[in-house]
Amino acid sequence: MSEFFSYFIISTFVTSVGMAIILLVKKLLKNHISARWQYNLGFLYFVLLIVPFIPGNFFSSFNMGDWVNPLRIERDSLANATAAGGGEVGLVYETAWLQDFAIAVNRPGSEYISVVFMGIWIIGIVIFAVIMLFCNRKLRLVKESVKPMEDSEMLLLFSRCKTEIGVNGKVSLGSSIMVKTPMTIGFFKPFIILPAAKISLEDARYAMLHELSHCKNKDIQINSAMCLFQVLFWFNPLVYFAFYQMRVDRELACDASILEMLPPEFHINYGGTLLNFVNRLSRPSMLLLAADMGGSKPQIAKRVKHIAAYATESGLLRAKSIIVFALMVILVFSKIPIISTLANVDDNRFHFRAANILLENFSRFFDGREGSFVLYDLNAEVYTIHNMNMSTTRVSPNSTYKIVSALIALETGVLEADNTFREWDGTVHPFKLWNQNQHLTSAMQSSANWYFQDFDAAIGLEQLRSYLTRLSYGNSNLSGGIADFWIESSLRISPIEQVEFLRNLHQNNIVFDTVHIDTMKDALQLYERDGAVLSGKTGTGFVNSRITNGWFIGYVETSGNTFIFATYIQGEENTGGSFASQITLSILEEQGVF
Repeated sequence: MSEFFSYFIISTFVTSVGMAIILLVKKLLKNHISARWQYNLGFLYFVLLIVPFIPGNFFSSFNMGDWVNPLRIERDSLANATAAGGGEVGLVYETAWLQDFAIAVNRPGSEYISVVFMGIWIIGIVIFAVIMLFCNRKLRLVKESVKPMEDSEMLLLFSRCKTEIGVNGKVSLGSSIMVKTPMTIGFFKPFIILPAAKISLEDARYAMLHELSHCKNKDIQINSAMCLFQVLFWFNPLVYFAFYQMRVDRELACDASILEMLPPEFHINYGGTLLNFVNRLSRPSMLLLAADMGGSKPQIAKRVKHIAAYATESGLLRAKSIIVFALMVILVFSKIPIISTLANVDDNRFHFRAANILLENFSRFFDGREGSFVLYDLNAEVYTIHNMNMSTTRVSPNSTYKIVSALIALETGVLEADNTFREWDGTVHPFKLWNQNQHLTSAMQSSANWYFQDFDAAIGLEQLRSYLTRLSYGNSNLSGGIADFWIESSLRISPIEQVEFLRNLHQNNIVFDTVHIDTMKDALQLYERDGAVLSGKTGTGFVNSRITNGWFIGYVETSGNTFIFATYIQGEENTGGSFASQITLSILEEQGVF
């Protein structure tokens, strides 16, 4: 949730820029956009404001990835900021056949700041929701005071107005002593309320046409949506200003639609009706979920001027209005992938579907730690899974990513299959085994960061992203930076996806050349016993001087079958990759695999 809030704030900034552009265009081109299209432009605010709550993969089918990557890199870099130059160093574990090294990375305390601000945001939502309900408490009293219209002349006039305006749904007519200007209430069943005081049939007709126009255009529902967004974005004054302008534009558009129906000689009468009702008001209506003929003095002044200067919309004005609207639509929809907050939040979950799943409880092997274990039987095509929730949760791959890094280096020619030697450049690293020349097997076994980071730098972000996308490797997010996007940063993958990747690797169902796959398989071999070969790679999360998680992924090849596994653990102590390997071996032994 704190991560979502970080993205939410950043995407809100982008949303605000989009809204500001629309407001500026409306102001600069107000003489070239009709009242109706001025109001229609306001609906683009809803698009901008709702996108942050839509899962990012919703847009994946529209091939919008190339649009979003530049800003997503900036956005995720903010959310996953890393301290320059890494941090403290720690050796996690080393055994006779498995060495697990990890360098600590420092992360700022932005997560806790996000939690605090998220709490303030939620409290603000509650407060503003209460205020909104308080402002509309009068609505219930108005509903209770409404009496059905019994005046036959009024009812006949109302029926004619419904036909004239083209409203076919069930809209009721009533009166109330609590209202001084005509209004419409009712989200599902609209109810037009006239003042109980006697009004002329002419004033009643114009009032009915105005309120029926609100019903026809679903303005009650639209107004409710405005109120909802104002509550959610209570901290953003631009949202309030934009919707204030939209409400003004709504009344102007409503007036324009009525004036269009009336002969020009009756326009002044319609304006007179507006003033007759406004003169009855002591203050603007506080019923935010209702639509009425009232408004503030500046709003009324603007409407009267509009009525006085009204002219039928010309073909040229209509064409210019549509062109401006179309350009704004293009602008808004070009920002959709950027604004989508939940893109990365949704990226943190792998949606797994398989027919043959055996759920097991291996908690006894984890010694009270949170963790998951996934085992795939290649012959039986059965998944054995401990902790399905964590098995589908995406987390940083840490050093297990080095398998992919080396494969891409081989495939792109940065590394040659028959010569994987790389000379140490003399830079002193925290581990002795890193301060020497390396080849693929030694670098994989000692997990020498520099060896693989040199590959990634030579390959470049764009090629890396392209390969990871084709491999469906987790969220394929490299925004954390070329040096360490895989170290507790932006790149994330679930244990099940690790198994799927290794399965495709083992069966050569992958985008790489067979020679390169075989080279990688040789480098991953760890141990052989009784005709069974264990291959794999560990990974350890070491953040702010504390080991936070550990991986062990790989496979066991026997004479007649292959078992692919991924173990992930997290906790505050003894949760590194080596401990994950111990858990794995214990489970594999119990299962009769190794």
